[in-house]
Amino acid sequence: MAKDLSIEVNGIKFENPFLLGSGPPGTNAKVIAKSFDLGWGGVVCKTISLDASLVVNVAPRYGKFRSRESNEVVGFENIELISDRPFETWLDELTQLKKNYPNKVLVASIMEEGKRENWHEIVKRVQETGVDAFEMNLSCPHGMPERRMGLAMGEDPVRVEEVVGWVKEVSTIPVWAKMTPNVTHPQDSALAAVRAGVDGIAAINTILSVVGIDPKTLLPQPTVAGATVPGGYSGQAVRPIALRHVMEIAKAIPSDVTISGMGGIETGWDAAQFMLLGSSTVQVCTAAMLRGYKMIGELTEELLKFTVDHKFAHLRDCIGHSLPHFSTHAKLVEAQRQAKLDRKSNADNNWKGDIAKETSDLTATE
Repeated sequence: MAKDLSIEVNGIKFENPFLLGSGPPGTNAKVIAKSFDLGWGGVVCKTISLDASLVVNVAPRYGKFRSRESNEVVGFENIELISDRPFETWLDELTQLKKNYPNKVLVASIMEEGKRENWHEIVKRVQETGVDAFEMNLSCPHGMPERRMGLAMGEDPVRVEEVVGWVKEVSTIPVWAKMTPNVTHPQDSALAAVRAGVDGIAAINTILSVVGIDPKTLLPQPTVAGATVPGGYSGQAVRPIALRHVMEIAKAIPSDVTISGMGGIETGWDAAQFMLLGSSTVQVCTAAMLRGYKMIGELTEELLKFTVDHKFAHLRDCIGHSLPHFSTHAKLVEAQRQAKLDRKSNADNNWKGDIAKETSDLTATE
């Protein structure tokens, strides 16, 4: 039975598989350091780009979807953009973080326009800081579509293959491609990234959404000066969708390409489900925003208990364990038909056996 939650992924050693996902929880060096101190296995920093002056955030930029019965926040929408902090500041902070926490995993989330020279520059300069891996943000569902960034890039497998190829030309560290759920066939872009040589897939980013209308003002939320835009939906309500995407991707890609799963993870059991469907690591963002970074203690305790209860010798042993149980509807129909035939055959055999036994008993009596 597993004694700890350590795991090696893409040659990187994680003390546990829990990472803070890219977003507000990793917005600067101070909060990233805090998460390391609390015991998170890694952090994916808030997405950075070369020219932060082009990024202008608005306020308010968050909206909540609550349960009718308990008023609990079950869904969370944001219209927040990538980091608006200067690129040079990020380079300094990433360098200092790796100096102060050499054994913690720091993943740099990067995003750029569809220009080969831009991707080459950001990769070369960021990897000099000593970060452990890149996560390519090919999936942000809102903001800057006119620059063909994020979702506008990630929904097109041809563009994904091209851009991942540019990054792999110059990256000396592992590269993950973060996938969008705002497509019908999630495996298409994932396979395009694989063809370009990606080391891992991260899934899912947020789901394009409208969180609701204010019943008093009749304005969509969140509202900025009387208007809004569709945003990215996250939180526990998206977990079933995220699990489906991870499963589809895991069944499609080669086994040597890893998956970092995310989407509505709030408990150790939530994390275990992603791992059972093929994830080697898991990321938490919205839950950390709502509950605080100290939740890592509960997450690790619950996941370790899961491995003990199910007698997994190592955390790696549970990865993909449940994947073989997914099939097609046609095969389900055939399996059901065969099961009925088997039951009938067993019943017939039992009946014949009972008759044979009765006949044998009568013969013995005579």
